Amino acid sequence: MIGIISAMQEEIQALLHQLKNVTTTTKGMRTYYTGTLFNKKVVIVFSRWGKVASAATTTQLINDFNVSEIIFTGVAGAIKEELNIGDVVIGKHLYQHDLDATPFYTQFEVPILKKKYIETKNATNLIHAANSFLLSYGSFINLAIAEEFDIYNPKVIHADIASGDQFISSLDKIQHLNTVLPTAACVEMEGAAVAQVCFEYTIPFSIIRIISDKANDNSHIDFSKFANTIASNYALGILQNYFA
Repeated sequence: MIGIISAMQEEIQALLHQLKNVTTTTKGMRTYYTGTLFNKKVVIVFSRWGKVASAATTTQLINDFNVSEIIFTGVAGAIKEELNIGDVVIGKHLYQHDLDATPFYTQFEVPILKKKYIETKNATNLIHAANSFLLSYGSFINLAIAEEFDIYNPKVIHADIASGDQFISSLDKIQHLNTVLPTAACVEMEGAAVAQVCFEYTIPFSIIRIISDKANDNSHIDFSKFANTIASNYALGILQNYFA
């Protein structure tokens, strides 16, 4: 069984609409939807925002649902100029940008694990699936709504991602992240926590991030609408190709 996690209910709504033979389980104030998606047995869950929430959800998935793989999908803010709204980042290395246990460990190093980042799995297949989705973009995304968010000619990149329990919304913070984590392409609040739990349980995992904003002082988009009409359908299209 494959576990699919999103931090917002809106980000997984399109997947839930396609889920067949659905059963639900409520644990830890979360609803886990088990069923069949594109002929694959999956369990889908809304984790809520932040590293603690996503780590708890990931641990529950692993211990109670016998998942063989976990995929996290959702929105992120770009911290690289070359990224635009609607682009897709397939995670490579996941960093906790707010982790600093110096002088006992170097900055970003996870205590005990002695790793500054966790590397994702299955990236090649997911990159291929994301590029295939873009070839049939109009089948999944309402182009008029995409234009409302200034999405034109979206692309897929394979890059590092920075996670932390804070919403990045200033140029000063972006410049700081560019300096201390120069390979990170985008910033979000859950991926590195999911990565650490999966690493410790030896479960393969992947991270899909759809760029919703530039993570700066001009970040004023309707996140709920973006998640429901854009990010949710990106996840649907990418996973349909990934499961094919």
